[in-house]
Amino acid sequence: MTIKKRLLLSNILMIVVPVLAALAAGACCIALLWLMLRIGNGLPLEDSGEFSWASRAVVKLVSRSLEKGKSLDTLGKTLQANGLRVTVRSGGETVYTWGEKQPDDARLLQAAESLGGTRALVSAGENSLFIAQKRVNGISYQILVYGTRSEDLSSGMKLVIVLAGLVLLCTVLAAIWGTNRFLIRFVFQKINGPLTVLSDGVREIGDGNLDYRIAYREKDEFAPVCKAFNEMAERLKVSVERTRQDEKSRKELLAGISHDLRSPLTSIRAYVEGLMDGVAKTPEARRRYLMTVKTKADDIDRMVSQLFLFSKLDMAEYPMAARTFRLDEFVAALVAETEEEYRSKGLEVTVEASCPVSVTADRELLRRVLANIMDNSAKYKTMAICRLRISIEDARENCRIILSDDGPGVPEEALPKLFDAFYRSDPARKNPAGGSGLGLAIAARMVERMSGTITAGNITAGGLEITIILPKEEGHAENSDC
Repeated sequence: MTIKKRLLLSNILMIVVPVLAALAAGACCIALLWLMLRIGNGLPLEDSGEFSWASRAVVKLVSRSLEKGKSLDTLGKTLQANGLRVTVRSGGETVYTWGEKQPDDARLLQAAESLGGTRALVSAGENSLFIAQKRVNGISYQILVYGTRSEDLSSGMKLVIVLAGLVLLCTVLAAIWGTNRFLIRFVFQKINGPLTVLSDGVREIGDGNLDYRIAYREKDEFAPVCKAFNEMAERLKVSVERTRQDEKSRKELLAGISHDLRSPLTSIRAYVEGLMDGVAKTPEARRRYLMTVKTKADDIDRMVSQLFLFSKLDMAEYPMAARTFRLDEFVAALVAETEEEYRSKGLEVTVEASCPVSVTADRELLRRVLANIMDNSAKYKTMAICRLRISIEDARENCRIILSDDGPGVPEEALPKLFDAFYRSDPARKNPAGGSGLGLAIAARMVERMSGTITAGNITAGGLEITIILPKEEGHAENSDC
């Protein structure tokens, strides 16, 4: 049951329960008063108005008893015990009478009959007579009600009335108090339980237990809160793990930069010192030294440029000019343009399968992505001639560019880190010619900027396969040069 329903039910019960308790207590008090009246404690007939009201009620009761043929003895006893007497006459004859006659009865009857005898109220001293004419079941009856005025209630009746009032008041107060206590527990338990669960969850998360999840199966207002808490905990865990990974990557990045910059700087320093010390004595030796210094300086410049490009891509500050073009034609033109260059490096690049498909992307970024992958295949090949096969597949909402080579591949444990900055398959970075480790990281950032994904996997027969997935554009763009 939801908290809203519990509150609604509690509001209803706060009204209904005290009312029912008051009615029950009132019924008991009325029954007690009726019992006291039957025992005979006297009715408080302080004036003729009260006697007239009581007499009319007695007339109704007598008429109803006559109509149903019931005995009037019980009613007569009750009335006599409370200072009232009844006489029923029909056709001038007394049909029923109950109670002892008083000296003033004859005088009161004579006075009432002188008024007509149909309906009259006469009094003499403390005695009164109420006379009424009723026709019941076709028979005319004259009902006479005698009474004696009573200024005060008996002490027993007073006590009963006071006790009845106290019982009624205490019953209502007890009903309100008990209902309030029950409903507070009824509603508070429904609120306190989930709050305790949430408090425990917050404490667990605060203590660093990011795997803690709240198991809450009730369908109430706290269900979405607990669900949101679990989602928050999951996002927090992912965020913390990402922060740790970023911190680890930052440390690896700094270590990689330091190592990769130290090697060419050391070489430059050594060759410069050799020139200064006169080690290179001939013009050819000095030229060779200077060319080595220039090559190392170019390596540093290229590394700094790649690092700058990676930083711009990582901060999403690199400009992107997206346009729609035919991907199959773009790849075919790029391979035709660069095949001689890569053949000279021992890499044969071929387009084996190509579906006509259009994409919306940055042509220059995509060119650099493919160039970085081809450079890696040429750089890490172990055979004299290595082959790189490119295929393009159309897959409903996207398209795939698959680049597969027959090189050495990478260790399985290295695949998840292949697109990390400054990662190289030789952890010791012993081979300076192995590159800076930024090529595939830059390619991954570029593909992400174009709303795509890039993955890598080893081929069973040997080699590495890189798959680039880009959103497909419906229709075809106009042909254009690469």
